[in-house]
Amino acid sequence: MTVELICVGTELLLGNIVNTNAAFISEKCAMLGLSMYYQSVIGDNQQRLQELLHTAIKRSSVIILSGGLGPTQDDLTKETAAKVVGRKLVEDLRARKEIEAFMAKRACTVTENNWKQALVPEGSRVLYNQNGTAPGIIMEEGETRIILLPGPPNELVPMFEEQVFPYLHQLQPETICSKMVKLCGIGESSAETKIIDLIETQTNPTVAPYAKTGEVHLRITAKADNEEMAYDLIRPVEEKLQRRFGDLIYTNDPDVTLEDAVYQLLRQCQLTVTTAESCTGGLVAGRLVNVPGISEFLQQGYITYSNEAKEKLLHVPAETLKQFGAVSPQTAEAMAKGGAEAAKADICIAITGIAGPGGGTEEKPVGLVYMSCYCKGKLYTERNQYSGSRSKVREYAVASALTLLRRAIMEYMREVDADGCES
Repeated sequence: MTVELICVGTELLLGNIVNTNAAFISEKCAMLGLSMYYQSVIGDNQQRLQELLHTAIKRSSVIILSGGLGPTQDDLTKETAAKVVGRKLVEDLRARKEIEAFMAKRACTVTENNWKQALVPEGSRVLYNQNGTAPGIIMEEGETRIILLPGPPNELVPMFEEQVFPYLHQLQPETICSKMVKLCGIGESSAETKIIDLIETQTNPTVAPYAKTGEVHLRITAKADNEEMAYDLIRPVEEKLQRRFGDLIYTNDPDVTLEDAVYQLLRQCQLTVTTAESCTGGLVAGRLVNVPGISEFLQQGYITYSNEAKEKLLHVPAETLKQFGAVSPQTAEAMAKGGAEAAKADICIAITGIAGPGGGTEEKPVGLVYMSCYCKGKLYTERNQYSGSRSKVREYAVASALTLLRRAIMEYMREVDADGCES
């Protein structure tokens, strides 16, 4: 079955609110095995919505509309949909009573236009709203299903999960399940090259790469009669990816972040860490602090934006700064070593670079970032060149720094005795 999504509201077109409903509904439809080929955002205009609905009915078996079910004159979704399929609006007594009760509970006065929301297309299935005044509606017109949902996410989400999802599941009994494999230290094009044979020959399950900031996520998706059968299909593909990418995979858990993975390694090896940041201004430490329990291993960090701060706090030699400059591998290494010594930490991840938009030269362009990780006596240093805005350069630098930190800890784990880190 194919599903089409139409989100109604001029405020969406103007960018006044973020359309989170589209992402939510798309994900849920994918879980149900419904193929979504079209998504539209349209303003509160009856003629244009009418034309779009006529088109959608010709090409999709399920049409979901969100928004435009309110009490005001510009809320026209229900009226337009009813007109398109030739149904008149009739009052639903239960909807009227629930609107009255909802308003009374909140000590609100019911105005005449509120009763507009109790009108539903004749012969439709009403989805009663426990979180607002606008009921949802399902109209079955031949082989086409038209589903109308309220726009506020706090109303749409529970209505979809509790009433629409089970309804659609009956229409499409197959189950779609996914598994996410998260990589760091590799670009999207390189990752795709390693699995191009799987992509070109895939049927069920499928593998799709998604580029994230400094990461690549591979989603394995399978369709089957039930969850257990779907995951049985996913498992062999997951094992193939594990063999091909090895340590570049930092997790198979969709809820685990890169900083979570670093924390788990620190905890496993009981290593303390500090940060020494210039162009990222504390963002690396901020990512680590996202993780509950990190205070056991990260007790302090340094933001050393100026050369004076690098000298004073990290003991970077003045000669190093003068000879090589603040943005250099030599300075990054001195920052990493000096930060570890100053904090009495096992590890220090250091970053220095030119985030832009100014300050670049032909020799050292904007986006050039050096980073070094001192880990138990060893230095791991990288040169990276990023493009984009100042904020993008910094975001990518943080992701690369966490990746380097993870790699340094894993190298340490390989070198120490088997008992050096907990299993």
